[in-house]
Amino acid sequence: MVAEVARLLAAIAGLLAALGFAVLVGILAVPLVKLGRTFDSATRALTEMTDHTLPVIDEAAKAVASGNVQLEKVDKVTTAAADVSQNVSALTALFAATVGGPMIKAAAFTHGVRRALSVFGSRSKA
Repeated sequence: MVAEVARLLAAIAGLLAALGFAVLVGILAVPLVKLGRTFDSATRALTEMTDHTLPVIDEAAKAVASGNVQLEKVDKVTTAAADVSQNVSALTALFAATVGGPMIKAAAFTHGVRRALSVFGSRSKA
Protein backbone atom coordinates (compact mmCIF):
# COMPACT_ATOMS: atom_id res chain seq x y z
CA MET A 1 0.00 0.00 0.00
CA VAL A 2 2.84 2.36 0.80
CA ALA A 3 4.35 1.46 -2.50
CA GLU A 4 1.13 2.32 -4.30
CA VAL A 5 0.86 5.68 -2.50
CA ALA A 6 4.49 6.39 -3.34
CA ARG A 7 3.83 5.48 -6.95
CA LEU A 8 0.70 7.70 -7.00
CA LEU A 9 2.64 10.59 -5.47
CA ALA A 10 5.42 10.06 -8.02
CA ALA A 11 2.86 10.08 -10.83
CA ILE A 12 1.27 13.26 -9.50
CA ALA A 13 4.68 14.86 -9.11
CA GLY A 14 5.56 13.84 -12.67
CA LEU A 15 2.24 15.19 -13.93
CA LEU A 16 2.80 18.48 -12.10
CA ALA A 17 6.33 18.70 -13.47
CA ALA A 18 5.05 18.05 -17.02
CA LEU A 19 2.28 20.61 -16.56
CA GLY A 20 4.76 23.16 -15.21
CA PHE A 21 7.10 22.48 -18.12
CA ALA A 22 4.19 22.92 -20.58
CA VAL A 23 3.25 26.25 -18.97
CA LEU A 24 6.90 27.32 -19.11
CA VAL A 25 7.11 26.40 -22.82
CA GLY A 26 3.87 28.32 -23.46
CA ILE A 27 5.17 31.38 -21.66
CA LEU A 28 8.47 31.26 -23.56
CA ALA A 29 6.71 30.63 -26.89
CA VAL A 30 5.01 34.06 -26.87
CA PRO A 31 8.28 36.07 -26.94
CA LEU A 32 9.70 33.71 -29.53
CA VAL A 33 6.66 34.24 -31.78
CA LYS A 34 6.97 38.02 -31.33
CA LEU A 35 10.68 37.80 -32.10
CA GLY A 36 9.86 35.86 -35.27
CA ARG A 37 7.41 38.60 -36.31
CA THR A 38 10.08 41.21 -35.62
CA PHE A 39 12.55 39.34 -37.84
CA ASP A 40 9.90 39.08 -40.59
CA SER A 41 9.23 42.82 -40.33
CA ALA A 42 12.95 43.60 -40.43
CA THR A 43 13.36 41.37 -43.47
CA ARG A 44 10.53 43.19 -45.28
CA ALA A 45 11.98 46.59 -44.38
CA LEU A 46 15.42 45.56 -45.59
CA THR A 47 13.95 44.24 -48.84
CA GLU A 48 12.09 47.52 -49.43
CA MET A 49 15.19 49.54 -48.65
CA THR A 50 17.22 47.42 -51.06
CA ASP A 51 14.55 47.85 -53.74
CA HIS A 52 14.71 51.63 -53.35
CA THR A 53 18.48 51.88 -52.93
CA LEU A 54 19.63 49.88 -55.94
CA PRO A 55 18.21 52.32 -58.52
CA VAL A 56 19.90 55.21 -56.73
CA ILE A 57 23.21 53.36 -56.79
CA ASP A 58 22.75 52.62 -60.50
CA GLU A 59 22.05 56.30 -61.22
CA ALA A 60 25.09 57.35 -59.20
CA ALA A 61 27.26 54.94 -61.19
CA LYS A 62 25.90 56.40 -64.45
CA ALA A 63 26.59 59.93 -63.20
CA VAL A 64 30.17 59.02 -62.29
CA ALA A 65 30.69 57.43 -65.70
CA SER A 66 29.29 60.54 -67.40
CA GLY A 67 31.57 62.71 -65.28
CA ASN A 68 34.56 60.64 -66.35
CA VAL A 69 33.63 61.10 -70.02
CA GLN A 70 33.37 64.86 -69.50
CA LEU A 71 36.73 64.91 -67.72
CA GLU A 72 38.32 63.10 -70.65
CA LYS A 73 36.89 65.75 -73.00
CA VAL A 74 38.21 68.54 -70.78
CA ASP A 75 41.60 66.83 -70.74
CA LYS A 76 41.65 66.84 -74.56
CA VAL A 77 40.71 70.53 -74.64
CA THR A 78 43.38 71.37 -72.07
CA THR A 79 46.00 69.45 -74.03
CA ALA A 80 45.02 71.26 -77.23
CA ALA A 81 45.20 74.63 -75.43
CA ALA A 82 48.68 73.79 -74.15
CA ASP A 83 49.75 72.88 -77.69
CA VAL A 84 48.35 76.15 -79.04
CA SER A 85 50.17 78.06 -76.31
CA GLN A 86 53.45 76.38 -77.25
CA ASN A 87 52.88 77.12 -80.93
CA VAL A 88 52.11 80.80 -80.22
CA SER A 89 55.24 81.05 -78.09
CA ALA A 90 57.36 79.52 -80.83
CA LEU A 91 55.77 81.80 -83.45
CA THR A 92 56.42 84.86 -81.29
CA ALA A 93 60.05 83.88 -80.86
CA LEU A 94 60.39 83.30 -84.61
CA PHE A 95 58.74 86.65 -85.39
CA ALA A 96 60.98 88.47 -82.93
CA ALA A 97 64.06 86.81 -84.39
CA THR A 98 63.26 87.41 -88.06
CA VAL A 99 61.30 90.65 -88.11
CA GLY A 100 62.12 92.17 -84.76
CA GLY A 101 65.80 92.84 -85.44
CA PRO A 102 65.28 94.68 -88.72
CA MET A 103 62.33 96.62 -87.22
CA ILE A 104 64.47 97.78 -84.34
CA LYS A 105 67.18 98.86 -86.79
CA ALA A 106 64.63 100.69 -88.95
CA ALA A 107 63.16 102.41 -85.86
CA ALA A 108 66.64 103.43 -84.73
CA PHE A 109 67.47 104.73 -88.21
CA THR A 110 64.22 106.69 -88.36
CA HIS A 111 64.85 108.15 -84.94
CA GLY A 112 68.36 109.15 -85.97
CA VAL A 113 67.11 110.78 -89.16
CA ARG A 114 64.44 112.72 -87.24
CA ARG A 115 67.00 113.92 -84.73
CA ALA A 116 69.39 114.91 -87.45
CA LEU A 117 66.69 116.79 -89.30
CA SER A 118 65.59 118.52 -86.12
CA VAL A 119 69.20 119.56 -85.39
CA PHE A 120 69.68 120.86 -88.96
CA GLY A 121 66.29 122.52 -88.87
CA SER A 122 67.04 124.39 -85.66
CA ARG A 123 70.47 125.59 -87.05
CA SER A 124 69.02 126.89 -90.28
CA LYS A 125 66.47 129.03 -88.40
CA ALA A 126 69.13 130.54 -86.25
